Formats: sequence, structure tokens, C-alpha cells
Amino acid sequence: MTEPIFDHERLDVYRLAIEYVSSSYRITKSLDGPERHTRDQRLQAAQWIPPNIAEGNGK
Repeated sequence: MTEPIFDHERLDVYRLAIEYVSSSYRITKSLDGPERHTRDQRLQAAQWIPPNIAEGNGK
């Protein structure tokens, strides 16, 4: 049996957003010390993109 696919998972922009979250983790992995706050903000912002796309697609 295949997993159900939600409508937003079919969107190219959603898939790109997931890739962006992954690349943000790779990019910010080396940020530490005084750059830690910047790292945390970037990761938090990146993580909110996919759910916002999914919510917008559902409306």
C-alpha cells in the first residue's frame, strides 16, 4: 500500500522548500559563537516555509 500524498506535497515550491531547509542546516552547521543567534534565526525561518506553503495550499 502506498502512503497518501497530500496536495501540497505535489507542489514544486514545497519540494524546493524542503530542500532549502536541508541546505540551511548544512550551511549553518559551522556557525557558532557570536553567529549563533543568526544561525538560530535562519533555521527557524527556514523551518516555517514548508508548513506555510501547505497551509496556503489548503485554503
